[in-house]
Amino acid sequence: MEIISSDKVPAAVGPYSSAVKAGKTLYISGQLPIDAKTGNMPETVAEQTAQSLANMKALLESAGGSLNDVVKTTVLLADIKTFGEMNDVYGKTFSAPYPARSAFEVGALPKGAKVEIECIAVLKG
Repeated sequence: MEIISSDKVPAAVGPYSSAVKAGKTLYISGQLPIDAKTGNMPETVAEQTAQSLANMKALLESAGGSLNDVVKTTVLLADIKTFGEMNDVYGKTFSAPYPARSAFEVGALPKGAKVEIECIAVLKG
């Protein structure tokens, strides 16, 4: 097991790793939409989705992977009514063949976020 990190991603805020590589499989913990440089969180669901995905991409790249290696994502939403807004950004980030995905509304997300995204990737090489 190898711990993966990136200075482009906020540090984990608890007793967990941002990403763990086991063999060729990479497990990325839920990424909140926080900009590591500023510590700020965007306002809109679209902006938050883009930031969460950018954080996820940075961890993938730190492990030698890319968005094309993602096989499964889980999207947590503070309000399922914002699914369409999230989905628009998500659809522009990934290309076919798309990874499997689950999306859920949750009671609340850390730091008042509207979106949190985690993924599993299978790295090449």
